Amino acid sequence: MSDASTGSATESQPEGVRLQKVLAAAGVASRRVVENYITEGRIRVNGVVVEELGRRIDPERDLVDVDGTAVQLDVSKRYVMLNKPTGVVSSMKDENGRPDLRQFTADYEERLYNVGRLDAETSGLLILTNDGELAHVLAHPSFGVTKVYIAKVEGTVLPQTISKLTKGIELEDGAIAADKARLLDTSRGSSLVELTLHSGRNRIVRRMLAAVGHPVTELVRRQFGPLHLGTLPAGKSRELSKIELGALLTLSRQDSDAAEAPGEQQENE
Repeated sequence: MSDASTGSATESQPEGVRLQKVLAAAGVASRRVVENYITEGRIRVNGVVVEELGRRIDPERDLVDVDGTAVQLDVSKRYVMLNKPTGVVSSMKDENGRPDLRQFTADYEERLYNVGRLDAETSGLLILTNDGELAHVLAHPSFGVTKVYIAKVEGTVLPQTISKLTKGIELEDGAIAADKARLLDTSRGSSLVELTLHSGRNRIVRRMLAAVGHPVTELVRRQFGPLHLGTLPAGKSRELSKIELGALLTLSRQDSDAAEAPGEQQENE
């Protein structure tokens, strides 16, 4: 009889962890505030609104969002924004001995890796993380994360040239069009052009501008998806804020199946 009682007790043990506890540990809010969120219908688990306060989840498998913004339940994951300076290759160990990204990750306990790449002479926003799944999705060309670049180019860029960049130009590896393009400034024989692209082709910004007669002399990536470089100085890094991380995770979950489709490999931009 005692064996039966023990078995029954074991079978009745609830599985998973209470949603309030998980979200409080993730820094979303206190357990009491999370309970209010649940009663207000502001929390979803795997896309379904949670209605019961006693809901339990598996933090390793379930996807949770609050007010439509994804939440990272694994507190061991780290997300860092780096303003990569020129002269640094986007690698954790360069075979040719050139300056690489290790100098920017030495102060972090976790082993961080870069999401995608910028070529050595391009500066700007680069994400470093130990979240391999997110890195794979965001770096994959088929996912089409939008990136914004500012290029200093030779010569005076005319309005018809800007129009040509958005209508499309033919390169050796096929046609390409910028999502957006605008002229920011022209002075002393050079121009500043802002390009918005979702392509992952090798050195695509430089090749596009060279193709319309304006070789790039300086190039910086100012935006990657929902992340903006802001005033972060070259060579400096910082961890993403909760708002930034939520936006990035939400983006990565919107269509992560796209990363499984066959396509070109992510290359230098």
